[in-house]
Amino acid sequence: MDKTIIISIASMAGLGLFFASVLALVNQKLKVKEDPRVEEIANTLPGVNCGACGFTNCHEYAEALVKNETQADLCRAGGEEVIKRLSAILGVEVTEKVKEIAIVHCGADASRRKKKANYSGIKTCQAVHNTFGGETLCSYGCLGYGDCMKACPFGAITMVKGLPVIDKNKCTACGKCVTSCPREIITVDKIESEKFAYVACNNLDKGPEAGKTCPVACIACGLCQKLTDGVFHVENNLAQVKYDKIKDIENVKEVASKCPTKCIYSF
Repeated sequence: MDKTIIISIASMAGLGLFFASVLALVNQKLKVKEDPRVEEIANTLPGVNCGACGFTNCHEYAEALVKNETQADLCRAGGEEVIKRLSAILGVEVTEKVKEIAIVHCGADASRRKKKANYSGIKTCQAVHNTFGGETLCSYGCLGYGDCMKACPFGAITMVKGLPVIDKNKCTACGKCVTSCPREIITVDKIESEKFAYVACNNLDKGPEAGKTCPVACIACGLCQKLTDGVFHVENNLAQVKYDKIKDIENVKEVASKCPTKCIYSF
């Protein structure tokens, strides 16, 4: 091999080694030492990076906690146990949070949905919704393709007859299902007491029209409002619930049973 080539290769290798050494030295000199509590907190967090705390991932949340830029009770995925550990690491006192859970405001499974067309494209709720508003006659209800189930990082949602069912024990109220639903039929609500009831409907059409599009739609009859002294109340053609007042209803299940379309669920 030509001596000139050998010298060139050796020179380039030497320069590469020199600059690599300089960069490594500068990196060590300029490196900011991370508070050891960041790693401890990051290891305490569940590590699912669900974003429910408002940060992109668990490590960012850990850094913000150490800098005292946020609260220690924002990790919904970890629940009370993780919150207690975080408060101990940080030396702060955290009050017990009210239980929250995702609620599906639609009770029309695949057998009850009236269709205006047959869809044959990409099998996602978002795709169906973007195709002329979907194939169902009701423009407010569940589309049934399970985008919410796929989005849930905790396996808390299963599709039963084309309708999402929430496992109360697995749900962490992270809100991933809420943002994944193009029809906005899922909300995260507080469970203020052992009693709980909600309206499994999202239809804002007037009663007669809602009844035509779905057999289990709220028809805004106002019976639930009369039976509960306003704990249930009709607003924008749809029954709403004051969740913090449900405990004042003597018999929640009886109210649910008297709903003419059976769109009130209780547990």
